Amino acid sequence: MIRFCICALMLMMCASLAQAATGFRQITLDSQGNRPLNVAFWYPTAATGVFEEVGENRVFYGESMLRNATPRPGQHPLVLLSHGYGGSWRNLNWLAHALTVQGYIVAAPNHPGTTTENRDPATARKLWLRPDDISRVLDRLLVDEHLAGKVDPLRIAAIGHSLGGWTVMELIGARFSSNRFVQDCQNHAQLADCQLIETLGISNTNTASLLDAQLRNPRIKAAVSLDLGLARGFTPESLARVSVPVLVLSAEQDSVELPASLVSGYLAQYLPPQQTSFSRIRGATHFSFMQRCKPHGAELIEQSSPGEGFVCRDQGSRTRADIHQELIARITRFLTAALNPPADEMHSASVR
Repeated sequence: MIRFCICALMLMMCASLAQAATGFRQITLDSQGNRPLNVAFWYPTAATGVFEEVGENRVFYGESMLRNATPRPGQHPLVLLSHGYGGSWRNLNWLAHALTVQGYIVAAPNHPGTTTENRDPATARKLWLRPDDISRVLDRLLVDEHLAGKVDPLRIAAIGHSLGGWTVMELIGARFSSNRFVQDCQNHAQLADCQLIETLGISNTNTASLLDAQLRNPRIKAAVSLDLGLARGFTPESLARVSVPVLVLSAEQDSVELPASLVSGYLAQYLPPQQTSFSRIRGATHFSFMQRCKPHGAELIEQSSPGEGFVCRDQGSRTRADIHQELIARITRFLTAALNPPADEMHSASVR
């Protein structure tokens, strides 16, 4: 009897592990169009096979996934990710993997002009197209469940880091004012955001109406901002009118270039307090929200890009892996409350 119970328990554990596997797929969306998007999808799968370390290179660790696996049946909540300036979908690969284990579908485009592989200046200056990139990915997912599974259209959230934080705030109704941002930078010239005014075309009066337009997507029901940028360009009036739950997370200490009190704190000051949560993450720098670095990652970065090894350095004695675990816990707790998944799915996620 004891042997039977042990065998049954082992079978249940194996089934649970199979359910918790992460499938991964990449496509080029609108490859023949004016703005093709390289998009990554992470999703729950019950498939088995050979796992690979997706997103790994000499500097950064990847995550173990099944490439092109069949998505698990049933509806799933969706999280859309937006990377920072000069980054890519790989930067939040760790978070995407953690979310899929809990039953979420996750998708992230590389934003043309502001990604690692594409820093074309003319494209970078079309900043208003970043929120539209996310909306295009959402449109595709809602009509093609073969990509990553069936999306629950009532349970969709967006998460962004750095410039990606600006992107997701636009998607939930925050309105940017180019003139307000340019004027503010006269008083805060030290901010890293202000060094990007020309690069991102914010000072171009010919395109200001496009950048300052309403870019909200009402299908997005919650948002998470991770140490965002360009926050001080959002009008207080538009922030006060945001009607969905928002989690604002920032690095712990104020830096000269990206002080939490002036940037993430600015959001928290004007967003509706009853549906906004703001926290500083102990030991985190701006780059702690990116993927984990290998032991000699900082040195390798310095070899190719002198002075930029700080991307791999966090504060104090806390490891980036530990910081990520706190972020995962905070974000999943927020999403559970904000998207209000059914009780049966909450139970399913808890036992995996």
